[in-house]
Formats: sequence, structure tokens, C-alpha cells
Amino acid sequence: MIRRFIMACGLVLGGTLAAHAEIEIQQVQSPGGFDAWLVEDHQIPFVALELRFKGGGSLDLDGKRGATNLMTGLLEEGAGELDAQGFAAAKEAIAADIGYRLTDDTLGISARFLTETQEEAVALIRASIVEPSFDEESVERVRQQVLSGLRSDATDPDEIVSRAFDKAVYGDHPYGSSYQGTIESVGALSRDDVVQAWKNAIAQDRVVVSAAGDITADELGKVMDRLLSDLPETGAPQPDRVEVQTTAGVTVVPFATPQSVAIFGHHGMKRNDPDFFAAYVLNTIFGEGGFESRLMNEVREKRGLTYGVYSALVPKDHAELVIGRVASANDRIAEAISVIREEWAKVASEGVTQEELDQAKTYLTGAYPLRFDGNAPIAKILAGMQMDDLDPDYIKTRNTNIEAVTLEDIRRVAAELMKPDELVFVVVGQPEGLDAATMGQ
Repeated sequence: MIRRFIMACGLVLGGTLAAHAEIEIQQVQSPGGFDAWLVEDHQIPFVALELRFKGGGSLDLDGKRGATNLMTGLLEEGAGELDAQGFAAAKEAIAADIGYRLTDDTLGISARFLTETQEEAVALIRASIVEPSFDEESVERVRQQVLSGLRSDATDPDEIVSRAFDKAVYGDHPYGSSYQGTIESVGALSRDDVVQAWKNAIAQDRVVVSAAGDITADELGKVMDRLLSDLPETGAPQPDRVEVQTTAGVTVVPFATPQSVAIFGHHGMKRNDPDFFAAYVLNTIFGEGGFESRLMNEVREKRGLTYGVYSALVPKDHAELVIGRVASANDRIAEAISVIREEWAKVASEGVTQEELDQAKTYLTGAYPLRFDGNAPIAKILAGMQMDDLDPDYIKTRNTNIEAVTLEDIRRVAAELMKPDELVFVVVGQPEGLDAATMGQ
């Protein structure tokens, strides 16, 4: 059984599927009224299934930070009649891969299983979300795992700067603190808090479903009803939006390390903004295009100030950012930040060149089909599209939209999106020569 599963995975992940333009997305509704997107592929007996519940770690109640994360870690630690070991053994017996993950906005479940063991795999998934045990022994064991990670994070500059930056830009909103919680908040959580987090996060009114592989629409409909019909109809309310407002400046978090780490950014753009494609292409040119990006060229290639620097568009459910990250030696981080600020202002005032735009379009349109390299990636893409409220035809029109971006679009959007007077830096380390004057305050 396991050997067959491994062979099937190899075929799915290593084989060449139809090009993305040929992928046909079916919109499926179950007899019980649940919706899903499906791409059928009956070449091999293998199914990838994605469940995503909107809300994620942002649903933590006041004073209960980390409860949803702790709960998510417990979903496979015993469910129904199975304890933690029994659940793990049951997965292994049918060679099923079931994973649980949490973000600020989403609780996700990814499953991969053979067609012949679909019934057993679905039964395990259902038990984990409908009948989780949350026994005291498991709660304490997973709590200690989380606490161990938090203690490690307390000495990790990357984690320290992430938390400090989030607090600086999001304030008291749930985004302003880690969904993993703190040592104090996690240590104080009870089993009742975990149960409440489960009721808040896993409900019918916030679920997105996608599947790819050897399953029909009728079969997927039955799977959805089996998985979801016994869940609560509604969960906890989503948090309010947070309007990010920053002023150019620097915050230094002292930490004994030979290399400083900085995160920088300001307010960004919503995913459904009509100019998002132009912003996406712009960001590829500016900071997300690997070694071809402006930031890498100016900060690394020309001056040798870092091994890596990047920027990214981060449109969350309740706020948007354009952010970046750089790390450099303590005696060089000030120069790296200065160069980044110069490039930020330059692209805002001048836009990009036609050559840069052409290269970015070639890269983005050429790389897109490579994402559809198996049933599991396809199922994830379908779920992500639904979370972003995209149309099923998006995979067919996406490259056309990229190609339609003009140089004038880029220049206009760059002037609107890139705001040097709002660019805030949070630096963790022992930076030299970094003060208010350096940041233009």
C-alpha cells in the first residue's frame, strides 16, 4: 500500500500534467449545499483535497492569544475513538498524508490519499475536525511543544524583528501579535479555551473546499457533506479591518548579534484592486524578481551589503502592506537601508524601464504554468483562488492580464503605491551609524 502511494505521488509530482490553460475547473455543489472547485484527473488513483477555514489565528479571544494555534496542533492528536498514536497509525496504514496549518487568516487542512482508501481518509479528516478529543494529556504535550518553539523564537533575530514590525504597524489588532501567542498566554490556556477556539474557527460559514485528481463531482459532493454537515453553522465574527498608517523612520530593537535584520514597509494594495496586476509586476521588478530585481542589484550586486533583500505585496484579509526584508553586518546595515530608501523613492518618481517591464512579463508568464505540476499544487491553487474571491477563469486570463500591463500603468501605480515618506524600518541587532538623521526624520 505505502509503495503504491509513493509511486502515485512520484507520478503526480514528477509527471507533466496538462498546461494550465487546459485545466478545467468544475464548480461543484453538494446535496447539502456546500460548494467546491474541482479539477478531475483520472490518470492515476490519487486525490488531493484542500479545506480552508477563514479566520485563522486572528480569531483568538482577548487574553487567549495562541489558543487557535494550540487547537490546530491538537486536531490530529486524537479524534473520535482514536488517541494520538491510533490516529497516526490509522494514517500510516492507508498511506494518507493529512496536514494542518494555521496563518493569521486561515486554518488549512491538506490531504492526499489513494482513491481506494478515500473512505478511510475522509473518515479520519472528519473525526479530526468534528470529533477532536482535546484530552488533557495531549493538550499539555502540544502546549510544551509550542512553548519550546516560543523560547527558541525569543533568541531568533528573524522572529524578533517580525514581531516588532507587526506590533509597530498593526498595533493592538490581532495582526499586531503572533498567532502562536506568548509564553505567558500559552501557559495560561485551558482545555476549555482550546474547545472554544475550535468552535470559533471551524464552522460551515467560512469553509473553502477544493480537490484535484481521481474524484468525480458527485463523489466530491458526498465527501463534502460527510466532512462538513455536522460542523457548527457559524463561527466567531471576523476581526475588524486595521488601517495601516506609518511615518518614515526607524525603530531599533537591541540584540547581541553580528548581523542586523530589518523589515521595512508601509500600507499596500488590496488583492481586488483594479491596479493589482500592475503593482504585482512592479514589485517583481523592484524586489521580488530574485537576482534580477533592483534591490538585489543595488544592495547586493553593486555594493555587497547583503546576501539577500526582497520586497513583497502582502494583502491580508483585514489589512494590506508592501514590505521587504534585508540583513547586513552591523556596520553596513545603515548603508543598506539608505540604498533601499533611495531606490524606493526612485521607483516612485521614475517608474521602471521598458526593458525591465519586458523581462518581468517574460518571467511571470513563463513561470506560471510550472506551478501546476501535480494534483496537490493544483488543489492548493484552487483553494487560494477562492480565498481571494477570484473567478475560475483566472488561470486562463492571468497571463493575459500580466501582458496587458503598460509602462504607463507601472509609473502611475508606482507613484501611488510606493511612499518614501511612509517607509518605516524595524531593525534588530546592534546597528552602527543608524539614527534619526540617517532615516530622514
